[in-house]
Amino acid sequence: MDFGRVSTPELSEIDFKLPAEPVFNKKVLKGKRVKNPQAWLGCAKWGRKEWIGKIYPKGTKEADFLGEYVKHFNSIELNATHYQIYGPPTIAKWDAKAAGMDFKFCPKVPQSISHFSTLINAGDKTTSFLEGVLTFGEHLGPIFLQLSDKFSPARRDNLYQYLASLPKDLQFFVELRHPQWFEDEAVRIELFDKLLELNVGAIITDTAGRRDIAHMHLTVPKIFIRFVGNSLHPTDYTRIDDWANRIKYWLDNGLEEVYFFMHMHDEATSPELALYMTEKFEAVCGIPVKKPVFVTGEAPAKTQSSKAAKSEPAKAPAKDKSSKAAKSEPVKAPAKAKSSKAAKGEPAKAPAKAQSSKAAKGEPVKVPAKAKSSKVAKK
Repeated sequence: MDFGRVSTPELSEIDFKLPAEPVFNKKVLKGKRVKNPQAWLGCAKWGRKEWIGKIYPKGTKEADFLGEYVKHFNSIELNATHYQIYGPPTIAKWDAKAAGMDFKFCPKVPQSISHFSTLINAGDKTTSFLEGVLTFGEHLGPIFLQLSDKFSPARRDNLYQYLASLPKDLQFFVELRHPQWFEDEAVRIELFDKLLELNVGAIITDTAGRRDIAHMHLTVPKIFIRFVGNSLHPTDYTRIDDWANRIKYWLDNGLEEVYFFMHMHDEATSPELALYMTEKFEAVCGIPVKKPVFVTGEAPAKTQSSKAAKSEPAKAPAKDKSSKAAKSEPVKAPAKAKSSKAAKGEPAKAPAKAQSSKAAKGEPVKVPAKAKSSKVAKK
C-alpha cells in the first residue's frame, strides 16, 4: 500500500503516538472485558512471490499460495475483490483452502461501486458482489468499503443512504480518506454518530503520511485496523508496541473482535513484522493467535525490538476531553449471519438470505438468492 508513504528520513521526524482515547468510545464499550474476545491477524494479500523460501516452501506455485498462507495467518484482508466481482464458484475454491480452519476472509467492496459509482446507483453490483462473498459462509469476516481520497463530505448523503441499504446481518466497515472528514469537527462528529446509528464500523488506518485517519473512534464493539509499516524501520516496532497496549485497553473495556492487517510499501517484509505483532499481541493482550512460521524454523532477527511485553504493563491511553458527548444508548451487536457447512464434492450452500433495507431513491440492494455451490473437495 503506497497510501501515506513518506521518505525514510522523514520517518524519524513523525510523531507516531496514537491519539488520546475519545470519550465517544464509552457509547460502545461497556467497561468490562467480554468472556471470549476474538483476534484475527493477517496480511493484505496471499500472492507474494517474495515469501517463497521465507514462509512458503521453495518451489511453491502461485496456485498453492493461498493454501500456504492459511497455515500462517487466521485471516486475510481480501483486496482481490476490489478489482473484480467474483461469483460463487471462485469464492468456493478459495473457501476450500481454509476448510476446517478458524479463518476469516474480509472482502473489499469492488471499486466499480466504491470509486466509479455514485453509491446510490450501485444496487445491482452490490447484489452481485454479495452473492459471491456469501459463499464464504462461516469464513466470511467483515466486509469493508474503501472510498477514494476525493470522496468528500459533500457526498455524505450518498454514503449514508448506501450504508443504510446494506444487509443488517452482515458486518460492514468503511474507510474514509478525504481530509475534511477529520479536519472539520462538526463533520467528524456527525460521521461517527451516523456510523454508530447504522452499526457500521470505522476503519482505522495507521500510515506515516496521514496521521489524521488514525482516529481511534469505535462505532461498533469491533476494530478493523490497516497498519502500514515501513520495511522494518525501527519505528515499526514501537508503533506495534503502542497498538498492543491500546488494543489491550479496549479489550479490558469490552471490545469483542480485533481485525488487524499488516501492510507494507514493500510487502516482502510483511511476515517479519506480522510475527512481531502476533507475539506482542499475545503477550500483552493474553489472546493466542496464529503466528507465521518461517521455512528455516527460526524467527528473523528484529531490526529493533522494544522492551519485552511482559515487563511493560499496558498503560491506559490518555482521555480525549475535547470530544462531545452524544446519546448514550448502547450499540447492539449485529446478528451473526448463518453459515453453511463445507463438505466434500459439492458447492457450499450460501448463508440464509440477508435482510436489506431500501436504498435511497428507490434502488434497493437486492439480497442474493441462495447460492448452490459444491462441497469442498480434499486438497
